[in-house]
Order: sequence, then C-alpha cells, then structure tokens
Amino acid sequence: MRVVRQLSSDIRFNNPILTLGTYDGVHLGHQEIIRSLVEKARRENKESVLFTFEPHPRKVLYPDSYSVKLIDTVDEKLEKLEKLGLDTVILFPFTREFSRLSAMEFVRDILVNRIGVSEMHIGHDHHFGKNREGSFQELQELGELYHFRVFQLPAISIGEVAISSTKIRNAILEGNVAYAATLLGTPFVLQGKVVKGQQIGRTIGFPTANIDLENSEKIYPKNGVYAAKAYLGERLVYGVMNIGTRPTVANNGQVTIEVFLFDFTEEIYEQTIRVEVMQHIRDEQRFDSIEDLKHQIQLDEITARTYFSLPG
Repeated sequence: MRVVRQLSSDIRFNNPILTLGTYDGVHLGHQEIIRSLVEKARRENKESVLFTFEPHPRKVLYPDSYSVKLIDTVDEKLEKLEKLGLDTVILFPFTREFSRLSAMEFVRDILVNRIGVSEMHIGHDHHFGKNREGSFQELQELGELYHFRVFQLPAISIGEVAISSTKIRNAILEGNVAYAATLLGTPFVLQGKVVKGQQIGRTIGFPTANIDLENSEKIYPKNGVYAAKAYLGERLVYGVMNIGTRPTVANNGQVTIEVFLFDFTEEIYEQTIRVEVMQHIRDEQRFDSIEDLKHQIQLDEITARTYFSLPG
C-alpha cells in the first residue's frame, strides 16, 4: 500500500476510485465502504484510494477545546487499511487554510485537478468542505460537472445501532470494550513501551508491565481492571490490565496503565507491548489493606483466566 503525505506534481494516480473521511477506528461501516471500493477498482483495473487527514481536523479547528481522543493512532489506522487491500492512502495535511476551501473548491482543486478522481464511494452521512457544507447531493452535482461518478453506501448497523466512531469512543470511555470490539470488528488495542514504575506490584507478588502509550491522543477506557491479551512481538501472553490511579498504594492521582502477565517472569523494559483490551472485569476501588488488594488481584486473575478458558 502506498502512503502519500504530499500531493506533489510527480505523484500519479490510475483512474482512482476514492473515498474520504477521518476513518478513525476503521470500524465495520468503514470496512464495508473500503471493500466495495477495492473490489470495484480491481475489477476495472483502477486504483483504490482513501483520502484522509493528519492531524485530526478538530485539533486544528478547535485547538483550545480539542478533546477528541483517537481510537487508532495513524500507524494503527494504516495497518488496518493495508489489510483491507487499498492501493493508496493519502494522509493530507489538514491546516486552517485548507479548512477554508468550499466543497466545490476542494472537489475541483484537489480531487479533480490533482488526483483525477474517476469515482467516489462515501458513507451515508458524509459531509465535506468548509463548515461541512458539502452534501451527497452537492457531490453528485459536482460529479456531473467534473465527470466522475458518486455512490453512497447505506449505514451499517449492529442490531438497531448504526455504527459510528462516536459510538465506539463512548463505549471505550465507559469501559465497554467488548461492545466497542463488536462495532470495530477487532479488539480495541493499546500499545506502547514498557517502562519502569514504582515496582509495587513486584513486592506483593504481582509484577506488572507499566505501559507508556505511543500517542498521548490515544483514547483509553475508564479506570478499572480488564482481561487482556498482550503481544510481545508475535508472542501472546494473557493477563489483566489495570487502568487508574492505584488508590490503595498511591495518592498522587496520576493515571497509570499496567498489565499483570500470567505465568511470565521475564524483564521486558523498553520493549514494545501491544495489548488487546478484551473485557471489563471491575471498576477501580480502594482497599483497606495490601492484603485485601492482593486477594482481589487473585480474584481478578481467576476471572480473566475463566474468560480466556485458561487453566490455573
């Protein structure tokens, strides 16, 4: 998959069939659009292209109140998109100047004149251009004017719920990672480097890997304990993840993300760890003693092992 970050004059496209949007999470609805686009591009010997933005538009438009946390980092998004078979992803630099383009200017100056779009596939609720003024109807009219076709795909639903990145973010923030995974089509992932913590877990018999997330804009679930699958390279280790302020052993209010890995004793500082957060076990709580905390961690381990059908 080709990744284009600047639309310079030497970049060429082969009659591109294109979709555009932020595509945060690359959820099941996004995947349906991309599969449709990729299949048609292959049948017609054309190029499948996704046009997205870096950074997230809201970060540029509302820097003082920017609060959107990303379901996927850019690297995570690209990894998902490549697996779907796209030929090209355009990571277009989103700036204030760009945000002032009208829908017509965006289509004419960028999609038509610089990319040469031959066909567009968009979601049911897609809007674009300055103040999101561009609608499907306007896009159809511009397609007639500039000689490209436009197809709008219906919403993809799970039960009665139309899938959206906003619903997924809310589910993650509520700790409902299992439901988020249902809408995403894949487990929710946290990834980062293993760093040294206060090593309190080691002293009570439950050593944990403290994770420094790769991107501070990455969303993470509410404070609590979760069943988790951790990957060190290709190696899978099961465990429980704790997200929170560790009120029993600390009083600084700082949120940490750490995972206790079952049957694992190796030193893995500075290694990259990828954690699939699978199931909420319980909310964070403060215990009256370290012994009570140890007992609860033992119960959490039993709950997680049962969830994963593991012995022990």
